[in-house]
Order: sequence, then C-alpha cells, then structure tokens
Amino acid sequence: MAFSFSRTAIPEVVVIDPQVFGDERGFFMETYKRSEFAAEGISETFVQGNHSKSLKGTLRGLHYQKEPKAQGKLVRALAGDIYDVVVDIRRGSPTYGRWVAVSLSSANRLMLYVPPGFAHGFCVVSDEAEISYMTTEEYAPALEAGVIWDDPDLRIAWPIVNPQLSDRDRRWPCLKDADDNFPYHSES
Repeated sequence: MAFSFSRTAIPEVVVIDPQVFGDERGFFMETYKRSEFAAEGISETFVQGNHSKSLKGTLRGLHYQKEPKAQGKLVRALAGDIYDVVVDIRRGSPTYGRWVAVSLSSANRLMLYVPPGFAHGFCVVSDEAEISYMTTEEYAPALEAGVIWDDPDLRIAWPIVNPQLSDRDRRWPCLKDADDNFPYHSES
C-alpha cells in the first residue's frame, strides 16, 4: 500500500501518511490513489484542486460549503508548516462541536481528509506555507459559510494569539449561530 490511514478522535477525519521513496536524487510519492482511499471509506470523487500561499501568522477559516454542494477536502502542505483544524458541525453528531488538529508540513508530508459536514481552517506557523487541497465539489460562492476562529464554545487551542485574518473570516458567527445544514446520519 502507498498510504497508511489513521482515524482521529473524530473518526470521519483521517490522517493519511504517504509512502515516500527517496534517494540521493530526491523523492517520489503518490498523493492520491482512488482504490486505496475507497478501501478506507473515502470514496468521494475529487473535482477541483486549489493552491494557496500564506505568510506566518495567517489564519484561514473556519470554512465550509453548505449542501447541496458540501465539500470534502484532501489537504496537504507543499511548503512550510501549518496547524490544520477540523470541527464537526453536523447537528446531532456525537462529536458535534468537537475539533481535531494536525500539523501538516512539507517535512512530514502528511495529508488530511476533511469530510463534508465539517468546518476547516489552518494557521501558518512557519515563515510561509503553500497548501494544496482537492475538493469533492466545485466552489459555489452562494453556499460558502463559516464559523469564527475563536468561538469561545469551541476553545480551539490555536498556536497563535493575534492571527492575520481576512475581513470575511473576522465576521463569521459562532457555531451555535452558524448557517449550516448538515444533519448527522448514523451509519447503523
């Protein structure tokens, strides 16, 4: 297998560790293989790729896209180091309002799968970082929404105190007031 998959404290959120083949010339790794991801329960089709660059102290998030265009994401750092956070916003879920965080970096080459129904954000802890992520739905501006990064009910342990934020990210509501439409559906 080219990947190892680890479930987080929120089982639907998965850390993916790719197998890296390196020698004196550099390295090679697969970043996605549909058959292996599907075998681990990640069967969505990725339809859009995105790439961003941010400077140290930048915080982007917590973002999500509402139904009927809710996005799953496969996130990785191409350069630098980020603190990546995922919040369960599926009303009725046993992990509703809980969050997990993972350090993604060009050094550790880890990837993070964020399913639909979760808010996602990250902050840059290196001098700069470049992030690449694929999504399971195309960007639909009318369905874009978010949760404020410092929601006191969530108590996310961000590694920065005064992040650089976009105007949009300063205005998101707390989760209890968020415009989301993700009911939880038990697998049983």
